[in-house]
Amino acid sequence: MYTLLLASIDWEKMITPSMSLWEILIRGTITYWFCFAYIRFFRRGAGQLGISDLLLITLISDASQNSMAGEYTSITEGFVLVGILVFWDYAINWLGYRSVFFSKIGEPDPVLLIKNGVMQRQNMKKELISASELQGMLREQGVDEVADVKACYIEGSGNISVISK
Repeated sequence: MYTLLLASIDWEKMITPSMSLWEILIRGTITYWFCFAYIRFFRRGAGQLGISDLLLITLISDASQNSMAGEYTSITEGFVLVGILVFWDYAINWLGYRSVFFSKIGEPDPVLLIKNGVMQRQNMKKELISASELQGMLREQGVDEVADVKACYIEGSGNISVISK
């Protein structure tokens, strides 16, 4: 029975690429950098992924899949494409560790949200953080009152760091 099942699989189609591996490399690279730039410059979460963030990532994945992969059918092409995405992710992290220039590209600078107990509303507006959201993040850090904060930053990772008075 298993022999019959294995014999019915089109092994050549499953393993032999249906498109140029160079085309997959170029498509994957361009799509990765577009998605990276979009997320890096237009999105910064506030600590944890929310429902809208997960939805955004899912939709970006679905929307970019065809531009990235075209009409590939072999697992070889899938492995190459995943390898390209993992490569660029590692390369950006490695370059950011080795170079100040790439660290600035890879991760945004911290932004001051509270200074000497006063919310910095302009910075909060730029980061799309409401006062109630910021107060919730402070409570998660064990801080009850904004007045007790010397400085509070949203870091490049989206987490906040709090320096108490």
